[in-house]
Amino acid sequence: MDTDVIIVGAGPVGLFLANELGLAGVRAVVLEKLSKRSGQSKAGGVQPRTAEVLDLRGLLSELKKQALPREAIGGHFAGLPVPLDCRPWNTRYPFPLSIPQGRIEAFLEEKLTRYAIPLRWGQTIIGLEQDESGVTALVSGPAGETHLRARYLVGCDGGHSMVRKLVGVDFPGRDGKFSMVVADVRLAGGTGKVPTHTKHFSEHIQHNENVIGILSPLGDGVSRLMFGGPEQQVLARDAPITETEVRTALRASYGSNIELQEILWASRFSDASRQVEHYQVGRVFLAGDAAHIHLPTGGQGLNLGLQDAFNLGWKLAAQVQGKAPAGLLESYHTERHPIGARVLQNTRAQGLLMMLQGDEDGSALRGLFIDLMRLSEANRYLSGMISGLDVQYAMPGADSSELIGRRMLDLDLYSPTGQTRVSQLLHAGRGLLLDLGNHDDLAAVVAKWSAQVDYIQASTPAGFVGSAVLVRPDGYICWAEENTSPDVETALCTWFGSC
Repeated sequence: MDTDVIIVGAGPVGLFLANELGLAGVRAVVLEKLSKRSGQSKAGGVQPRTAEVLDLRGLLSELKKQALPREAIGGHFAGLPVPLDCRPWNTRYPFPLSIPQGRIEAFLEEKLTRYAIPLRWGQTIIGLEQDESGVTALVSGPAGETHLRARYLVGCDGGHSMVRKLVGVDFPGRDGKFSMVVADVRLAGGTGKVPTHTKHFSEHIQHNENVIGILSPLGDGVSRLMFGGPEQQVLARDAPITETEVRTALRASYGSNIELQEILWASRFSDASRQVEHYQVGRVFLAGDAAHIHLPTGGQGLNLGLQDAFNLGWKLAAQVQGKAPAGLLESYHTERHPIGARVLQNTRAQGLLMMLQGDEDGSALRGLFIDLMRLSEANRYLSGMISGLDVQYAMPGADSSELIGRRMLDLDLYSPTGQTRVSQLLHAGRGLLLDLGNHDDLAAVVAKWSAQVDYIQASTPAGFVGSAVLVRPDGYICWAEENTSPDVETALCTWFGSC
């Protein structure tokens, strides 16, 4: 084997997965078809659950320094003018963070140097074969074609994934019904409509007759412009984006006083909605946009992909190191596929609501939806879905529970060694058996798994319904003392093996 895992794609999903594998001590290599990073802003934010995930690995505090100014206000659903309130979900990060995807990629790439995992630019996968022991990739690069052999391969190579095509998985769904342009631009002149800092998404939308324009500041005099109108519906996906096209859209939405100074980068996108039927094909896995595409509304795409990587990383590492119990690797598909399907469903609904703006009957529907979103329970439901805070994985053999399968809250803890937080105890990417009720027998039980699971006895000033919980490396509870099934030893065997 040349390496343990080949990761195809150096976007945020591939880089985050590489960091997770590096943390676990797994050899990996990242292949990227581009010759260098483009610098495009792409996605614009980090949702509350993704902020928690980054905090679980000690990455958030440093990354937050690169966030753009943003009002302390919740996310959105379909651009409707009612902020989503994540505070009822007991998170330390109830508001989205405005961090352009390009900055996240550069940050994760820099962190990858800690693990001596190479990132090979200008490397395109053009062939793939797998057998009982590994995967062989045929890679084309500046020096010609080479073969690269690994135990596993993960396609994180975007919506047009070559890995997905090479393994031949179906990608069912529907084509786009509405096309738009996204561009990073510099502007000269303008009106009061041009935002200088990030507000609630609904305040950035300008709708003029049949043209929708959304302008958001990116710092350093650069703004992200998204627009769509009749012209974009008839142009081919690969049609060049001209200054005239962008200037016309700008003036339609923001007035004749605004001037386009420069287009830094631009591309077309649509509301196409597709998801692969299987996230795993033998020794090959798909994550991020390689596994699912959808309308980029609600700020879910980047976050969905990062959480795919977070779910897969520790499981793949355990498999490579011979520690994984039977079925652990397969649980990546069974856990993440329903989450992706749900995002496709809600983005289709959001797209419909957004496109109904200006239509008389559509305005009535939007008005009714706005009223519903002002109800606390409806708002909590939507905020949990869009942020990812409401995810509850089905845990095999576990009784229905308020805790099992849900994310562990980042409690303040007091232990014999001092004050800490749950997130700090998971920085190393290990499991955690947290004893909040002085169960002296637990220490003896978990000792067999000491190479994979930490045992901490502590107290918390916060109200918490569990007196002892077992937390997976990705921060989800897989056992609670209050449940009759499974017992702690069975849960340890199920998720950490060695039985």
